[in-house]
Amino acid sequence: MMFIKSKKVRCNVYISIILSFFIAQSLVSAQELFADVTIDISDSGFVTITGTTNHPNLLVDDNQSFTSKIKDNWYFNITKDEIFSEYIFKVLLPIDSSIYDVKSSGTVWIGEESNRLAIYGLGENKNISININYQLSKSTNNNENSFFNTINIVLLIIIIVIVILLLFYLYRSYSKREVVVKSNNVDQYKGLTVRQKQIMKVLNESSKPLTQTKIEKILNIPSAAVSRNVHSLERKGLIEIEKVGMSNFVRIKK
Repeated sequence: MMFIKSKKVRCNVYISIILSFFIAQSLVSAQELFADVTIDISDSGFVTITGTTNHPNLLVDDNQSFTSKIKDNWYFNITKDEIFSEYIFKVLLPIDSSIYDVKSSGTVWIGEESNRLAIYGLGENKNISININYQLSKSTNNNENSFFNTINIVLLIIIIVIVILLLFYLYRSYSKREVVVKSNNVDQYKGLTVRQKQIMKVLNESSKPLTQTKIEKILNIPSAAVSRNVHSLERKGLIEIEKVGMSNFVRIKK
């Protein structure tokens, strides 16, 4: 008999625990939700929700899951399916925003706060649902593009300056080389006779070797004089003589 009585006591304890659990769950479920929050949206779409609420997942910091962008249109959407006995919200849009559409489960109106468009709303015994379609002004949208365009312009100017400096350097180098070549030619003519200078000038101006006969005709001087001066220039290392058949071809020594 004692065993049976003890067993009944244990059963009653278990039943009491189970009933207490369900009662507690019912009390939690029956808890009235409320919210008084401020929703701040940055120009890059990050959302911060601050304020007072007993909803466990309503307040967030720098969260981008509530916004999306399609071309120039921004969309903000937050929905909490639980029924709130009372809620009040304020949505602060980015500076220089334009509102295209607003939908909410409660009553909403549009105002302005700190040079920003603000959407106010409230409701009772409803879920929270806020949908906003807005756009940023072109100046705000183009801030980042303007920054990169400025960098591109600066880089382009740097490239142009480098090209100009390079061309100037090449021009100066060519000019110096030309001056050196001319001065070398002048130095080679030093210590030469008049006829030797004439022969050197003819050879310099010719694009191919000349025969002694050709030099005679160009300068209109005797053959013996040409031969004598040509061999003198050869001994000085200024020209080269190449015998081809019966003719002597003369060219500037490289």
